[in-house]
Amino acid sequence: MNIKKLAALVAVSALVLTGCATAAETETDTDAAPASDFKICVYTHGDGGGFWSVAQAGAEKAGADLGVTVDYQGSTNDSAKQAQTIEAGIAGGCDAIAASAPDPGAIEDAMLAVAAAGIPTVTMNSGSSVFKSLGAITHVGQDEFIAGQEAGLKFNEAGLTKILCPLQEAANVGLEERCAGAADTFEGEVVNFNLDGGLADLTAASAKIKAALEADPSYDGVFALNADIAAKAVLPAVTELGVDMYIGTVDMSAEALDAIEAGTIAFAIDQQQYAQGYLSVALLYLNLTNGHTLGGGLPMYTGPGFVDSTNVATVKALVAAGTR
Repeated sequence: MNIKKLAALVAVSALVLTGCATAAETETDTDAAPASDFKICVYTHGDGGGFWSVAQAGAEKAGADLGVTVDYQGSTNDSAKQAQTIEAGIAGGCDAIAASAPDPGAIEDAMLAVAAAGIPTVTMNSGSSVFKSLGAITHVGQDEFIAGQEAGLKFNEAGLTKILCPLQEAANVGLEERCAGAADTFEGEVVNFNLDGGLADLTAASAKIKAALEADPSYDGVFALNADIAAKAVLPAVTELGVDMYIGTVDMSAEALDAIEAGTIAFAIDQQQYAQGYLSVALLYLNLTNGHTLGGGLPMYTGPGFVDSTNVATVKALVAAGTR
């Protein structure tokens, strides 16, 4: 048994023994687990916004709970940069790596190089259909096609006939899967709309969406694939047009939740990214310390969950706490 595994097992044993101590003996304990010398790296395509800060918080909480070092780095949707970061993790001392895979081909060589070096990996957030080909032991996240299917059913319930589906990242396979899933279950028409770079300029994105809706008055719904697109691009466009539009979105932001509370956005799909960060680190820790490979060869889903008028108040409180 190598030194790192031995140290980790000693740490786990210490936690168990601590659980047997009396309340008086543990009054001064902290929430942190005994430290090990494992380094678990979480390298995503994240842009540092609200969504990814929550995923990072989950990963770092798992690290604190398990007593391991977590190195989190986002690449701001730069696939080449993410691939370089992943491959640099081999020499950088990563004992395990979690990586998102919105553009699998761009990081495939890096992920396979990591696997060839004997470093366990999981994919997280995006990559549910390709994790095996990337050499990962499992995937933690939401199946984007299933999320889209569930959204399509919501649009059916609302009696809609034509949906605009704006894609804010051209190379993101997961976004395409969301629109495709919606088209699979929605009884009307789903139209994919190129909004590449929309997050970088939400004012310009809003103008493009306004023009698309204005050019075709038969649209009665928008499936936004990002909460900022929904609240800061779609909603202003609809407001300027003065039309009645049913809006659903993926993921959450303070503005989107306020809009759900106000009734101007119908729902948000919650993929529960805090759990994605936390579980990715925990699964890799279990693999390093005890040889666990969980998931049974299938992805481990954290969503889709739904936030609407029935539960938005509860979710807003959790968002304020930084865990949703």
